[in-house]
Amino acid sequence: MSFRPEAIRGATAGSDLAGIVDYRLARNMVISEFHKGRLSRLDVCDAHPELLRAAVNVGEETREDCPICAEAKVRLVSYLFGKRLPPSGICVTSRRELTRLSKGADQLRCYVVEVCTTCSWNHLARSFTVAGRR
Repeated sequence: MSFRPEAIRGATAGSDLAGIVDYRLARNMVISEFHKGRLSRLDVCDAHPELLRAAVNVGEETREDCPICAEAKVRLVSYLFGKRLPPSGICVTSRRELTRLSKGADQLRCYVVEVCTTCSWNHLARSFTVAGRR
């Protein structure tokens, strides 16, 4: 039995298995605090204008209602960060683009943010590593 993370996930050592970090617990805590009145709408609905623009233009709409206003569906926006990318990252507009960028030599990190374009709710949903060639 190995105590490496790969062994826990059921993968062999040295595989390109990318770890996914899910921020659902933090999200649920923020939503709970908002509904209890401990956080105001201004505290939780603070999306940057560029994030809102990306959500409107290239965001992927989900079936889930916004947990704050319940007036619109949440949209997902994905950003890639890596060694040879701009410091502000790249907003990924499609799965095809993600696949194309992942074929590079460097390992990239993808961050998926959920955004409500009506009330400006935003929260980091998950992040994962996109393994490049070795």
